[in-house]
This record gives sequence, structure tokens and C-alpha cells, in this order.
Amino acid sequence: MSNRRWPRNLSQVVALLVSAGFYGQLEAAATEDGEARWTETGVKPIVYVRDPQSGEFMLAPPNFVSDDPNQYKAELQCQVDENALDKKCLPGQVQCPPREPGGKSGTPVIWKVAPKALSNPTWVDWKSGNNGPSCLYDEKPEDVLQRIAARIESDFRNLPIKPASLTAQPSPHTLKGAETNIFADAVEQQFDVTILGQRVHIVATPVEYTYAYGDGNSLGPTPFAGGPLPESEWGQKTRTSHVYQQTGDFQISLTTTFRGTYSVNGGPNMPIPGTGQFASPSQKVSVWRSITRNYADNCIVNPRGEGCPGVP
Repeated sequence: MSNRRWPRNLSQVVALLVSAGFYGQLEAAATEDGEARWTETGVKPIVYVRDPQSGEFMLAPPNFVSDDPNQYKAELQCQVDENALDKKCLPGQVQCPPREPGGKSGTPVIWKVAPKALSNPTWVDWKSGNNGPSCLYDEKPEDVLQRIAARIESDFRNLPIKPASLTAQPSPHTLKGAETNIFADAVEQQFDVTILGQRVHIVATPVEYTYAYGDGNSLGPTPFAGGPLPESEWGQKTRTSHVYQQTGDFQISLTTTFRGTYSVNGGPNMPIPGTGQFASPSQKVSVWRSITRNYADNCIVNPRGEGCPGVP
């Protein structure tokens, strides 16, 4: 019997086949455009991969490489063996309503697992959190891309992005009324993650900086990270320097804004909506005051004069 395309509502298909007296091994397969199809015994089952973050099963993309030593497949919840379906089971199947209004219903399935190193393995039940049937939403590749796009902003903000380092010159002591040079040092970072079973490459680029000087004053967001000055130039004004008007200890803090791009399975780079803010560890500076005195004595004429070296 040749392959035949069936409606996407797979649970209705199963009920239709049983009522018509059709018994055979039914397994999920997919055409090139992602439409669901049922095939008879002898067709190699479609293998899925499991997203370690969400726990969802997704069709493995071409040339996909995963650290998971297992492979997975789905069998209908009411399939009792290779040649029969349990008609008494059908009314009690797990209900799989659409995940969004106007969407497609899912299919109640039992997940099977086997080592992916074996070409003809023995499949056993996969022990999930509830150890029971679950819903399979067999999607087109573009549907998966849409779901990744919907969550990429949240995933980006949860990446272990290293914030900028924070430096003050001079430090840990500076002077009241003088320019204290405060600057950031941030780098572009790259991450390779798995989202919904797909390989996603993310690039995070620092774009803005917000400085809080600890005395109620702040700067930013600004695109200027600032930079170090040679010691001979300490006290000069820079785009990110600050003048403290009071003495005391102050905690300087810095938040760096990163913008990102991502690509799926080696595809084109796409912008990630929004940005992520990452805070650096704060740094304490102690602001001291300087005292200037004028003296009338000439230390050459009067070496013991006030202010001369060696004179208390």
C-alpha cells in the first residue's frame, strides 16, 4: 500500500482508521514541507531530539549534532503492538488542544527512547516527569523558527554574559574637587545553545553603559565606555570622569547594555529584539580632601622656616 496524506488532526485520523477496521503499525513521519503523514509497517520511524532546557521533543534538523546519547520516537498512546490499536483506549486519550487560538491540535503519544549509537535499537518507554502520555505538536520548520523568535529575547537575557569590568583612576583613593576617571571594559561574546532542538548561535555586543557614581550622580546610558589614562594625566576631564564634591566612601556601579544577533542551524544572522542589561560588581572609592598652604619663608635663606623640608 502506498503512502497517503492524511489530515493534520492525528487523533481524528486514528479514530477514523480504527472505525474503518484498519489495523497496522502507525508511526509519525513527515514530508519535506513538514506536513504530517502516517505510514505502514516497514517505514523507518522519524527520530526526534529533546531540548534540554524546555524538555520538548522536536524533529532533528539535517546534520544536527547533540550531546544527548539517546534518540527518541513517538508512538500513539493507544497503540498496543505493531498490528493493533486498543479501541477501548481511544475515548480516554490525553486531550491535546491547540496551544494558541486557531492553532493545530496535538497528538497523544507515548515517547520511546534508545541509544542513538545503535542502528537497530530496542525502544523502551522514556520515563518523563509524569511517566504518562504527552502531546506531540508536529510543526513545520518555519513554525519552529517562529517559536524560537518568540522566546529568543528572554533566552538572551538569561545567558551567562560577562559584564564589563569597572575601573577608577586614581583608586582606591581620589581627591575631592578633582576629576576621577571612571571607565568600562566590555567585550563581544558568543554562545552556542540548543533551543527547541535547534542549534542557535548568539553574539552579544556591548552598546551602552550607565554609570552611578555613588553620590547621587550618574551618567548614561551612553555609548562611551571611556578608557585608561597614564598616571601623568590623572585629574584630567574625560567623557566618563566625575568630580566628587564631598569627602567619604562611595560605591561606583556600572550596568552594561548588550544587543544581540542569532542564527539557527547556520542560517542568516537575525537581530534579537530588545536588549539585555548586565551589572558589574561595584567598586568603592574613598574621596579625600587636599590642603594647600602658602608660606613666606625662603627655605634657602631660612632652612628652619615654616613649611621647609624637615620642619614640623
